[in-house]
Amino acid sequence: MRTLSKKSFYVLGCLALISMSQAWAQLTPFGADKAGNAEGTIPAWDGYLKQMPKDWKLRDPDPLAAEKPLYKIDASNVAQYIQQLPPGQVALIKQIPGYFINVYPSYRSCGFPQMVAERTQKFAGQARISADGWSLENAAGAAIPFPEPKSGIEAIWNYKTRYMGKGRRYQSSLMLPEKNGSISEFKQWNYEFYPHSDPELKVDSEAYGVESKSLFEIITPAARAGEMYMIHAFMARPQDAWIYFPGQRRVRRAPSFAYDNPVAGSDGLYMVDQIHMYTGAPDRYDFKLLGKREMITPYNTYRLSESGNKYADLLTPESLKPGLKRYELHRLWVVEATVKPDKRHTFAKRVFFFDEDSWSLQHVDTYDAKGNLWRVQDHSLTVAPELSSCLNAGFEMYDLVAKRYLVDDYMQESELVDLKAGDTGEISDKTFNPNELRRRGER
Repeated sequence: MRTLSKKSFYVLGCLALISMSQAWAQLTPFGADKAGNAEGTIPAWDGYLKQMPKDWKLRDPDPLAAEKPLYKIDASNVAQYIQQLPPGQVALIKQIPGYFINVYPSYRSCGFPQMVAERTQKFAGQARISADGWSLENAAGAAIPFPEPKSGIEAIWNYKTRYMGKGRRYQSSLMLPEKNGSISEFKQWNYEFYPHSDPELKVDSEAYGVESKSLFEIITPAARAGEMYMIHAFMARPQDAWIYFPGQRRVRRAPSFAYDNPVAGSDGLYMVDQIHMYTGAPDRYDFKLLGKREMITPYNTYRLSESGNKYADLLTPESLKPGLKRYELHRLWVVEATVKPDKRHTFAKRVFFFDEDSWSLQHVDTYDAKGNLWRVQDHSLTVAPELSSCLNAGFEMYDLVAKRYLVDDYMQESELVDLKAGDTGEISDKTFNPNELRRRGER
C-alpha cells in the first residue's frame, strides 16, 4: 500500500477546503441554492423583500397589494400544474366546488439574521443524528444544524430547530367552520420558548436538550375558559405535557397529549402532533429525503395576515375563501415519512414540504393505512422584520373524507402578537413549569 506524504495530505486538505468553499459559494448560508431557475420564474436569493415599507410589521397592510396574479389554477386547468403542486393541493382543487389558487411573481424574501448565518457556517458538521435514528445531538444554538441535509430526519430537525427568536406570546384562534355558515372558535393565549434560537445556549445547560416549550391558555368558549395545556418537547425523548382544568383546580400530567391523540374541541379532525404543522418526537416514523422540487406554495401571504380581516369574511363553509392566499413558485425539500414496523400512528404516511430558504414547513399530505390521501395541511408564510426572518402565520387542515376543515394559529383578530417576548423577558424558561400553571389558574 502506498503511503501518502505530508505534502500529499496538505494538497488533499486544500482541495477539500476549496471544494467546500465552492459549494458554500453556490448556496445561501442556510443551504438553499442562491441562483434562480433557468426559466427566471424563481429569482436568485437576496434575503429580503425590497418592496417592504419601512417599519412594516406582521399584520400590517399587504405591501404587494397592487400586484395582479400571473395565473389562476382551478379545476379546469389543474392538470397542467400537477407536477408543481402537492397531491393534497390538487385534491382540494378537484374536490371543493369553486376552489382555486392565484399564483403571483416569486420573491425570495426569507432568510435569517446574520448571526444565524455566521453560526451555521461555523458549526457546520457538528450536529449529528444519534444511533436510534431520530434524536438530535450536539446541535449549536441559533444555527441550522444540517444546511446540506443528506437524510429526511436531518431536514426534519432543520425545521424543528430553525431560528424563531427566543420566545413569543400571542393570541390566536382555532376555528371549525360549519356547513350552516356558523364558526366554532376557540381563542387562546400562546406562550412559546425556543432555547435553541439563543446563541448563548450552553451545552451543559438544562435547556440544551429542549426543542421548545409551549403554554396554551384557553380564552373562549366560556365553558372552557381557563383550561391550560403545557408541552415540553425534547430532542432525544418524547415530550412531557400537563393540563390544568379550572373546575378541578389541579395540574395533571397528560401523557396522552401527544402523537395522534385528538386536540380537544376539534371534533377529531386535529391531532396533537399537527400543532404548528408538526410537533413532538419524530420517533414513530422513518424519514426519506426525496430531494428538492420546484413547487407552487403559499408565500408572502400578507393579504391574508392583515389585522383588518374578520374571520367571518375569511372562512366559507367549505374552505378558506379562494384567492385570499398568495401562492408563488419556490423550491421545496420533500420528505416522506412512513410509520416504523414496530410503531403505530393514525397517519400511516406523511409527506412534508419545506421551503429551502426558511426551512418553514409549507404543506403536509397525510395518508391512511390503505395508502389513501386523507388530510391536507397548508401553511402561510410572511416576513417577520422583528426577527429578521420569516414566520408561519396560520394554516388550514382539510379532511378529504369527512369533507370538513379547520384553521389554526390565525391571528388577524388577536389583541397581541409579541415576537420578541423572549428577548424582553416577558417570558422565560421559568414560565413553563407546572407551578406556573397552578399559579395562573389561581390568580
